[in-house]
Amino acid sequence: MPEGHTIHRLALDYAHHFTGTAPQATSPQGKFSDAADLLTRAELTRTEAHGKHLFLRFRDTDWVHIHLGLFGKVAFGATPAPPPTDTVRLRLVNETSYADLRGPTTCALITPTEKQAIHDRLGPDPLREDADPSAAYARVRRSRTTIAALLMDQKVIAGVGNVYRAEVLFRHRIDPYRPGRDITPSEWDAIWTDLVELMHEGVRDNRIDTVRPEHTPEAMGRPPRVDDHGGEVYVYRRAAMPCHICAGEIRTADLAARNLFWCPTCQRS
Repeated sequence: MPEGHTIHRLALDYAHHFTGTAPQATSPQGKFSDAADLLTRAELTRTEAHGKHLFLRFRDTDWVHIHLGLFGKVAFGATPAPPPTDTVRLRLVNETSYADLRGPTTCALITPTEKQAIHDRLGPDPLREDADPSAAYARVRRSRTTIAALLMDQKVIAGVGNVYRAEVLFRHRIDPYRPGRDITPSEWDAIWTDLVELMHEGVRDNRIDTVRPEHTPEAMGRPPRVDDHGGEVYVYRRAAMPCHICAGEIRTADLAARNLFWCPTCQRS
C-alpha cells in the first residue's frame, strides 16, 4: 500500500496538471460514471491529502475521495490521451494532460461534511501544516500497544506505513515492541521531527531514502540496494542481512498482519 508521501505527491501532481482547468471526466470502467457525468467540465479548484486519503475538489463543494488501497495506481500523461482501457475508474483530460486512476479501494463523490468526517477519524499527518504531534502522543502515552503497531494505526498518526515505521524506529534505536506508554516525550518529539523530514524528502524525491549520509553506499563502500521499493534503507526488507551499523542480523516478524523489520542489537529494550 502506498505510504503518505506518495499520496501527497499525487495531490501535487493533480494540482500541477489540472488546477484551474475544467477537465473532461469519464469512467471507462463504469463504476464512477454517474459522478463523472456530474463533474465533467467542472473546474478543479483544490487538491489535498491526509494520510493515505486523496481529495480532489471540483467547483467549491464537490469532493472526490480517493484511497488507492493495495492495488490503486494513477498514471499521468500528455494529450492527446490514448484510448482508455476498461480498468480506468476515473480519467481526467484537459488540453495538455490526462490522468488515469486504476484499481482504487475508494473513488467516491462526497460532500464537505463527509470529507470532514474522514479527517476527524484520522490522526495528525506529518506532511500537513495543521498537524498536531501532541494529539498523537496523547494516544501513544496512554497505550500498552507496541510503538510499532501504534505508528501504523492511522487513527494515531496518518500516512506512516511499513517502511517509515521500521526505519524511524531504527534511526532512533527504539525497540519496536516497547509499549507506547514507555515512549518518552523527547523520544516522541524526535520520532515526529524525523518523520516530517523524511516524508517531505519522500514527496520531493518520489522515493524513500532513510540512511544518513555516512551510511550511503558511497560512504560505506557497499553495493547499492537492489529492490523494487527503491531507496536506501536500514532494515526494511533486509531480513537476515547484516545491519549497516553493527553488522548483526536484521530480523523480521509478523506484527498486526504486517512484516516488521528491526535490528535486535541496535534496537534493544
